[in-house]
Amino acid sequence: MNDTLNKLYQVVLDRKANPQEGSYTCYLFDKGLDKILKKVGEECAETIIAAKNDSDPELVGEISDLIYHLMVMMAERGIPLESVTEELDRRAMKIGNLKQMKSVDKES
Repeated sequence: MNDTLNKLYQVVLDRKANPQEGSYTCYLFDKGLDKILKKVGEECAETIIAAKNDSDPELVGEISDLIYHLMVMMAERGIPLESVTEELDRRAMKIGNLKQMKSVDKES
């Protein structure tokens, strides 16, 4: 999976460095961070809605759209994919990673 994500991220970075006419990725970079963030928000909402529907292919498509737009956002902000994968690896190594919640007994 990381190989696929790496390849996609490299394409995104290449479009940023070497704009190509007619490229949707280049269009997003040209419009700037506000447009990119708007698309991330839209794709996030569409992913949530697809998760509530009974169509796995629709959900997979929306997740893919969201990941792509997140990568465009990362590239725009200069966040390397490795930073995210390293953070995910670090989190995967945790044992008992549920946050401890302090419970307040209101009756005492």
